[in-house]
Amino acid sequence: MLEKFIRQLAAAEPLSEEQVGSAVEQLVDEHVSTPTKADFLAQLARKGETVEEIAAFARVLRARSIQPVLDSEIRMREILDVVGTGGDRLGTFNISTTAAIICAAAGVTVAKHGNRAATSQSGSADVLEALGVPITLPPDQAVQSLRELGFAFFFAPNYHPAFKYVAPARKLCADRGQRTIFNYLGPLLNPARPSAILLGVSRLELCESIARVLQSLGVGRAMVVCGKVQIQTLDADSSMSEPRALDELSTLGENTIAEFYHEHGFTASVLATDHFPLQRATLSDLAGGDRQANARIVRAILGGLDGGPKRDAILLNTAAALMVAGRVRTMVEGWDLAASVIDSGAALQKLNDLVRS
Repeated sequence: MLEKFIRQLAAAEPLSEEQVGSAVEQLVDEHVSTPTKADFLAQLARKGETVEEIAAFARVLRARSIQPVLDSEIRMREILDVVGTGGDRLGTFNISTTAAIICAAAGVTVAKHGNRAATSQSGSADVLEALGVPITLPPDQAVQSLRELGFAFFFAPNYHPAFKYVAPARKLCADRGQRTIFNYLGPLLNPARPSAILLGVSRLELCESIARVLQSLGVGRAMVVCGKVQIQTLDADSSMSEPRALDELSTLGENTIAEFYHEHGFTASVLATDHFPLQRATLSDLAGGDRQANARIVRAILGGLDGGPKRDAILLNTAAALMVAGRVRTMVEGWDLAASVIDSGAALQKLNDLVRS
């Protein structure tokens, strides 16, 4: 079956939703060879995944996931996830995870979905574990944390057991330098089904398409972002600046945004950051390290001990997340609220509450 789909994709013909279902059946079948799975994923990527294909893969894989039971009281809340696709390989600290904790401290219900690092030194699971936050709670305890503390971490491998049969093919593609659709799917498969999402992507052209996917999956409020950053590089002749992209809102350059809300339609824009009191900074000012180093950075920011460019990056991303969650009306309000949550001690208190849970 996958061989047939490989030929179809090579002819630049997209897969139907029914065909995506059949392809997933093959991908999670342990008896189908890893090279065949890898060839299929690589050919799909070479063709270029359509919005419809990405959404279909997400729907099929969601249906296969272990789904926690959220009662009506929780479902009535706006449930937020703050997440990035990864893959920018720029070595920043865990910005999305830090912003998520601050949002929870500001009264937003946060269902954080994540995994260990794949393309960085420290994924969301790694840094939370280093901070002492439980990351492998069973579904009923994760729901209890969501209800009582306004924050829960949903460790991806515990909710998507079928992925273990795809992992070898993804690794083979990575070894070949080939990305796959699974680079995009992780943030779309949160088992808690958040109603609001701030999602960072590392390629500008993905902003609108991934936002369209979220919209088709029934997410009510979302912002998909990609931030530019200039990196100084040296060649044989001169110093030059190379544009790269963060899977976060950037304090170092222009930000591309695609967003939609219940009360407003779909819009795509460029975010001007001149309304925010940003300090001058370079990429090195946002650098992270391994899980322990990043845990120290996160704790320093939440505790109000770091007032430099790292804090600015957190305030900007938290401002967007708070607006997406409907907690504030504008990002300027969100910036101020995020700063007050840190300065009051509420952010660090939230982290300590999660550690003790």
